[in-house]
Amino acid sequence: MYSLIRAVPLRRLLSEQAPAFGSSLLIAELFYKFHSFLLETGAFLATWFVVDLVLSSVMQRLRRGRVTATIPDSL
Repeated sequence: MYSLIRAVPLRRLLSEQAPAFGSSLLIAELFYKFHSFLLETGAFLATWFVVDLVLSSVMQRLRRGRVTATIPDSL
């Protein structure tokens, strides 16, 4: 976690990881009732991974679509 915070700029950390972290925390709080700290923490981290993967994929596709839309076909 410390390496993630040091390696990623604050702006990118807040714009990309904060929404994934927040939504994963909400999902874990509402739906995960395993009565085991270890299981709930593992499920939360897995959820954070999946949510981050989905958000990153969507953002990458949106950026790619925006770039191809601005390049003229005559080049």
